[in-house]
Amino acid sequence: MTSDTSDTKDTGDTSDTSDTGPVPHPETLELAADLRAAVGDLVRAIRPGDTLPQNQAGVLGLLIRDGRALTVSELAARQRVRHQSMARTVTLLTGAGLVTQEPHATDGRKLLITPTEAGRAALAEQRARREARIAAVIEARLTPEEQETLRRGVALLRRLP
Repeated sequence: MTSDTSDTKDTGDTSDTSDTGPVPHPETLELAADLRAAVGDLVRAIRPGDTLPQNQAGVLGLLIRDGRALTVSELAARQRVRHQSMARTVTLLTGAGLVTQEPHATDGRKLLITPTEAGRAALAEQRARREARIAAVIEARLTPEEQETLRRGVALLRRLP
């Protein structure tokens, strides 16, 4: 290594920290960008034909995964949207019969949102349609060996969050 002290020198040291932790290696950043783009392309390719808008499907999925009723404020915080936006989404879901709003047991100003059976069914149908579409593409475009590589890749992706 030279004694160059310019700001552009690449020392290979990734121990510098920022708000998100160590600075990743450039090759890892490139891999992350490729992965983000590939996942985005896949999501956009399977989204046409969805009956539930993305924000509504996200709220239903959150309620179902969480397994308990949540307030509009809690939903907004968890989905990282404004209260007003979440209130509109909940109103649309309620109007479609996909969620119910029940009074909070201890705070009459709050309403608890829960998915209905119709909401659970609508989300399950949308997920099943997407999974069938992905499965068809996997079978059509990937060899059995590539499918096994993809399966191992999915296992690796599950370790990232």
